[in-house]
Amino acid sequence: MKILKSISAFSIGVLILLASILSFLGTIEANSVKTLMLVGTILWFIVTPFWMKEE
Repeated sequence: MKILKSISAFSIGVLILLASILSFLGTIEANSVKTLMLVGTILWFIVTPFWMKEE
C-alpha cells in the first residue's frame, strides 16, 4: 500500500510538477516535458486506483 502511494506521489511530484517547472525555467526542451508528463500521467492513472480502492 505504501509503495503504491509512493509511486503515485512520485509520478505527480517529480514527473509532472518538476517537469513543468523546469520547462518554465527553460532548462529542458518541450519534447522532454511532453514525454515526462505523459509517463507521469499514465503511471498515476495505473497506480492510483489500486491504493484508493483499499481504503
